[in-house]
Amino acid sequence: MNVGIVGLGLIGGSFAKAFKAANDTVYVFNRSQEIVDFAIMKGDVDYKLDKSNMSECDLIIVSLYPNSTIDFLNDYSQYFNKNAVVIDACGTKRAVCECGFENAKKYGYTFIGAHPMAGTHNSGYKYSKADMFKNAPMVLVPPVFDDIELLDRVEKMLAPCKFGSFTVTSAEKHDEMIAFTSQMPHIVSNAFIKSPTAGSHKGFSAGSYKDLTRVAWLNPVMWSDLFFENKDCLIKELDVYIEHLKEYKNALENGDEEYMIKLLEEGKQAKEKVDGR
Repeated sequence: MNVGIVGLGLIGGSFAKAFKAANDTVYVFNRSQEIVDFAIMKGDVDYKLDKSNMSECDLIIVSLYPNSTIDFLNDYSQYFNKNAVVIDACGTKRAVCECGFENAKKYGYTFIGAHPMAGTHNSGYKYSKADMFKNAPMVLVPPVFDDIELLDRVEKMLAPCKFGSFTVTSAEKHDEMIAFTSQMPHIVSNAFIKSPTAGSHKGFSAGSYKDLTRVAWLNPVMWSDLFFENKDCLIKELDVYIEHLKEYKNALENGDEEYMIKLLEEGKQAKEKVDGR
């Protein structure tokens, strides 16, 4: 295939390297030309992507922040091949998919929302790798749910990335779920590490501390953008979490050990119910 990658950050760079490793021809578009030149020099990609060659791409993956993705689709959709499949790699889906589906209908290409559930706490092209997505889940948001041929086509196109599973959902359901599974852990971790006690943790911390604080090391600009794109879903999850935290605090303040045991048992059972023992 001819594959166009828009945005050479951690995710876009990993897509580029995965397709190049599969001997596809990779075109790249990035705000910083230096990164494009570096990727071409290293042999990670083949050519710069621009208006003159976008129509040559069978697959275009837009790996930018949500608002930048919308801007790119509005500015460049007219140059896409009508037989091309265009996907995004954003962490929120409602606004991006609305824009993508509208432009696809207007200009005749196929758009499908996508969210690769993979990454690291590091950001930037230098941390990207060809096997970033190996065995990782991929969430797809198609324009219609019963187009089996389209879903099969997309899965085959993404085969070089070696995703472990594909989940099909709506943009609304995606954003509700991602507020809980991804955005909330980043906020909780980021808030937790602000304790004045954190500076003295060495020698007293082990797996629990490492697990909870890992994603506090994040890209502030990107995550802020995602949080505000999904603020209604995220606020709902924060409200639920804050209410539960108040319960634990009240049990401690009131010296109510029986209530604390009840709260802990409820949490344990909830974990067993959703994830098994």
